[in-house]
Amino acid sequence: MARIDGRQPVDLREISIKPDFFRKHDALVAYGATKVLCYASIEERVPGWLAGAGVGWLTSEYNMMPSASDPRQIRERRGASGRTLEIQRLIGRSLRAALNLQALPPLTIHIDCDVIVADGGTRTASVTGGMVALANLIATEKRRFRNEPVKCLTAAVSAGIVKGEPVLDLNYVEDRDAEVDANVVGLSNGGFAEVQATNEHGTFDRKQLDSLLDICLPALDKLYQLQRESIQLKLPF
Repeated sequence: MARIDGRQPVDLREISIKPDFFRKHDALVAYGATKVLCYASIEERVPGWLAGAGVGWLTSEYNMMPSASDPRQIRERRGASGRTLEIQRLIGRSLRAALNLQALPPLTIHIDCDVIVADGGTRTASVTGGMVALANLIATEKRRFRNEPVKCLTAAVSAGIVKGEPVLDLNYVEDRDAEVDANVVGLSNGGFAEVQATNEHGTFDRKQLDSLLDICLPALDKLYQLQRESIQLKLPF
């Protein structure tokens, strides 16, 4: 199948991760034209429901700049939309899967993901870039943690069935037109943190799902390697 950007079905877009791009503990990640700025920070308290538990927490916020897409997005001044809440929960779950929360003292790690340009894959780019920002924050603040908090890396990539064929790392047009689309969040120690897949106009079968997972696995390995090259933390994995 000919893709509009000339890629083969199993090709990632050009991926780049630039740590400390604007300030320490951020990461500017690009999946092709999609660009997301991820930033990690620490708040010296935990959510009320964790008070007294003696452990920490990680949470995420996701935001799309008004100029990220054409036409422009309306600022969410009255609170996050349902889509935004769903995406930031996905990011938070994905990054917590890479952590040993018991190693955190009572503090909250915030991961902020702001979409600068949106051309498909903003949530997957947020997970991948958020992991880099998180690991570099932990590298700097390592003395504060009881043990090594990072268990593994987590990264994410999209895939879909487009014109009957499985393709990797969908841009906006492919995502819009896909019969089936999926977001796959993998862990560098094996397995998945999350797999989201849907057919907006019907159903999909096991063969289609397997075909999407099959093309995502090699791509996730490439993303882990890019993350390792961008992380200051000495990783045993």
